Amino acid sequence: MTHSEQAKVPRPEEIRSILATDCGSTTTKAILIEKRGDEYRLIVRGEAPTTVEAPFEDVTMGARNAIREVEELTGRVLLDDKGVITPQREDGSGVDLFLSTSSAGGGLQMMVAGVVKTMTAESAQRAALGAGAIVMDVIAVDDGRRPHEKIQRIRNLRPDMILLSGGIDGGTITHVVEIGELIAAAEPKPRLGIGFRLPIIYAGNREARKHIQGILGEKTDLRIVDNIRPVLEQEVLGPAREEIHELFMEHVMAQAPGYNKLMSWTPVPIMPTPGAVGLMMQQTAKAFDISVIGVDIGGATTDVFSVFGEYFNRTVSANLGMSYSICNVLLEAGLENIMRWIPFEIDEADLRNRIRNKMIRPTTIPQTLEELVIEQALAREALRLAFEHHKSLAVGLRGVQRERTIADTFEQTGSGETYINMMELGMLVGSGGVLSHAPRRVQAAMMLIDAFQPEGVTMLAVDSIFMMPQLGVLSKVHPQASIQVFDRDCLIRLGTCIAPAGQGKEGDRCVTVEVELPDGRRLTEEVPYGCMRRLPLGEGEVAQVEIHPTRRFDCGRGPGHVVKREVQGGVVGIIIDARGRPLTLPESPAERSAKLLEWIQALDVYPEALVEKFKRMQQRGA
Repeated sequence: MTHSEQAKVPRPEEIRSILATDCGSTTTKAILIEKRGDEYRLIVRGEAPTTVEAPFEDVTMGARNAIREVEELTGRVLLDDKGVITPQREDGSGVDLFLSTSSAGGGLQMMVAGVVKTMTAESAQRAALGAGAIVMDVIAVDDGRRPHEKIQRIRNLRPDMILLSGGIDGGTITHVVEIGELIAAAEPKPRLGIGFRLPIIYAGNREARKHIQGILGEKTDLRIVDNIRPVLEQEVLGPAREEIHELFMEHVMAQAPGYNKLMSWTPVPIMPTPGAVGLMMQQTAKAFDISVIGVDIGGATTDVFSVFGEYFNRTVSANLGMSYSICNVLLEAGLENIMRWIPFEIDEADLRNRIRNKMIRPTTIPQTLEELVIEQALAREALRLAFEHHKSLAVGLRGVQRERTIADTFEQTGSGETYINMMELGMLVGSGGVLSHAPRRVQAAMMLIDAFQPEGVTMLAVDSIFMMPQLGVLSKVHPQASIQVFDRDCLIRLGTCIAPAGQGKEGDRCVTVEVELPDGRRLTEEVPYGCMRRLPLGEGEVAQVEIHPTRRFDCGRGPGHVVKREVQGGVVGIIIDARGRPLTLPESPAERSAKLLEWIQALDVYPEALVEKFKRMQQRGA
């Protein structure tokens, strides 16, 4: 059944109830949203194992099981033999709208190809990542591999689709045709559906379209869209992303077991889970008129999303996760970087073994407080590395000339600098087990601050139960409902981080913060360099702050300038981080441990008994 044959999408004012599922690789989650008075609220959620693989091979079974849990918890009927009952009936059964997202069966796996690795190939990668894909490889004329190696690589990977770009409109066509010929020679087969031709999206120089049609038109399912880089100074990612979504529905979803049935239940196209999360991030930035960074740290991968003005980007660090990929975190970060966050002495071999144990038993959780501290040290490094990776792709367009001053003449950077400005960041949102389920919320706040190093004034939050995918697809139909549920039922506001940027000497004067609390009381906190403080400001409370940095430090208006802001509270309150930016830890292990324990105590991160134990361990070591 095609979407045009299905029930029409109801108008926002007609929607009283919404059921949404997210079919993940291991778990299918269902949420029920209802209109209560003038606003939409989350009523209940259910989950069940995903059933895309043998022996079930029908994704709707897992979806039905998750929805049945919702039925049991609410006492209302939502399913019949055909699927979800829509619209809602007079007796209260059914819902007005059913939606779904999916990353089951490995999600959307793509390969991108371009002419120049740091220009058109990078633009193609941004288009694919923003559409919610996992990019398996980037092929370019100048990537250093010989033609037969590229052909073998294309043949072996078996992606769901290939995005081919290259050249500006009206420019030379030789190189993009050369890449097209490589793909044709490889005769790639799709991952799903043996009898189908591999979908290829061509988003390159329009002069080369007829040549690409001649080379790939017969052998593949070729789609031609507008050029990603029509001119050097412009990047047009929208048409390519839309075509990726269309093909995801037609090819990937249609071949996966049971998806045709699931598609017939909903009038809205099923979206790849990360694509829907990205949509929710953009919706949030627009609704609150702020820049947003979001991170989802899972067992195998870490996704980072950023919205700064018109720029939206997503990256997947496919080898950085907290269970299956935890040994990659150790490999990429190095043992020293992990140990710098652990405030007690630990044998290197012991630490390596603990990390390896987590990889072979990925579903285990820390059994002692020491294990929790180690896990959170690893999370800091996984988040830091994923963010570094994200910044390397979240850049201005490479290859574009810009005006240069004499001071720039000796610098070779040119364009291609990251547009992520931590001083402009309004909100930092974390999700994933290690952040959402941290025993104390302040632990999640510390992991986010240490890994991302926000500057100036930044709101910190975590996604409580990972509803962002379902709310992202809902935002296409009813943006107001999605933002209401996101704001009231999904986001847990941790509080506000105030962090002056700059460097100083330990103990120097750094920043004074004056806070006018909602009850009229005034607090003044002077925080020397190298220290942290935590002030109470509850959830839903708003305070007026005056931040007085000393002349070497900047809180958003330049060094030494006073910043007056309204800030929101949260479970943690206000954290004043006077450790400077970029954040540097003491070199000496004894000094570093003492400093970590000082910050842990100042913010009440771990129980006092544990801190005392760490101090005793430290004294014995000394």
